[in-house]
Amino acid sequence: MGHPVLRASAAEVADPTAPEIRRLIDDMLETMVDADGAGLAAPQVHVPLRVVMFHVPEGRDEDALDAVPLTVLINPVVEPLTDERRVDWEGCLSVPGMMGAVPRYNRVRYRALGPGGESIDSIAEGFHARVVQHECDHLDGFLYPQRMEDLSLLMFSDQLRYHGEGDEELVMVILSFFSVTKNYKKKKKKKKGGMLIMTTSSGSAACL
Repeated sequence: MGHPVLRASAAEVADPTAPEIRRLIDDMLETMVDADGAGLAAPQVHVPLRVVMFHVPEGRDEDALDAVPLTVLINPVVEPLTDERRVDWEGCLSVPGMMGAVPRYNRVRYRALGPGGESIDSIAEGFHARVVQHECDHLDGFLYPQRMEDLSLLMFSDQLRYHGEGDEELVMVILSFFSVTKNYKKKKKKKKGGMLIMTTSSGSAACL
């Protein structure tokens, strides 16, 4: 399903502070902002490295009203902290025009390195936890339909209106998960250390 990079496990980053990783992060951020997305994983721009980024706007999650600022995780490890899982709708431009009801752990711990090589150790709940799991799945070759338990709830986006109350809220969940491989524009390609870096065209949106 999709580009071969999306179906493979991404490689660990040897040096988070390397210039090519800084360029990758800058390009990913520009791409995510241009698409008004909530998160992005490097394989979604066809770079097979274990790098993700995300943010959660203030008030996005009724269980955790505080905003989560832009966070970049390098070589992340995600650990469930509860057996409780919640089913909610997700969408992704890596699976264009579709959406599905996906069970995710409601509380997780994630550990990673930051862009400066610093250690990150944090706990996420609700939508924050869902975003982290969704994006980190991309690093292991998983798209959200592979996490679904009821494929009858995999549907075209415009069919959501037929699935009960709260449709507008569910649509917002889907839009928040839109990844951006479809929207990003390649201005040039550069080879660095065997890694393909995609540089996007400038976007007009401001970061956060």
